[in-house]
Amino acid sequence: MASKLFLLAHLQRKNKIKPQAQQGADGSSNSPCISIVTIVYNAEVFLEQTIESVINQTYNHIEYIVIDGGSDDDSVKIIKRYVDAIDYWVSEPDRGIAHAMNKGIQASTGDYILFLHADDYFLNEHVVQTAVSQIDDGCDIAAFNIIFQNTDRSIEYRSRDFDYWLNFKTSLRHQAVFCSRVMFERLGGFDESYNIAMDYEFWLRAYREGIKPNIFNYALTCMRDTGISSRSDWPSMKRRFLEEQRIHYQHLPNFSMCVIYKIYWALYLPYRYVKSKR
Repeated sequence: MASKLFLLAHLQRKNKIKPQAQQGADGSSNSPCISIVTIVYNAEVFLEQTIESVINQTYNHIEYIVIDGGSDDDSVKIIKRYVDAIDYWVSEPDRGIAHAMNKGIQASTGDYILFLHADDYFLNEHVVQTAVSQIDDGCDIAAFNIIFQNTDRSIEYRSRDFDYWLNFKTSLRHQAVFCSRVMFERLGGFDESYNIAMDYEFWLRAYREGIKPNIFNYALTCMRDTGISSRSDWPSMKRRFLEEQRIHYQHLPNFSMCVIYKIYWALYLPYRYVKSKR
């Protein structure tokens, strides 16, 4: 498929004055620019809701970027419908979700970046403004709550601090996390060898570098159970677990942790297999 690139003066945008910042309580005008990146592939069912949840935000210092992986459904038609509200979008084949996310980072110019994929959405039009008002200067990671929605119910998950348990499982969900551009410049982007757990690898890498998130008890986004990381069938779960296992050994801090991981995986995989069959 030929690449379809729609770039609204991207080089110009890097040098121009960004959207009018909102004034702080002291009258200063220093609100950060937020880059919101939506990754799309054949997502015509939910994409419009995702886009509208972004462009209807009351926070006026937002840069919106859409990275489509060469969809062959009506996703591109939907994107074109909102082209005047999107700062940058592209539709072309990519090498997977991590590659698409890295393309979003490279295209962005904001102070913070949040990934809101094509089956997720902001809970209301005020959440970004409320969240940004709580972020301190110099914060590397600002993590909020997420609503996980399946066909039966909705559950609110709180983000957790980086601590010992991050050695085993992720504590953050990227749909509710603002990451500073400075941190991406320090750590690099997402590891494109991972197809599912690339965000967990990134959090563990940040943890190993001594980076700590700021945690806020406020629900920001809704995440549906349609994504690959949310599937509950055993083949999909096993793929995710094997990626997590590879991440653990990739970021071994010491020999003791190697021994702990061997015991953990010897027990955890059989346990999850039995649990999935119930």
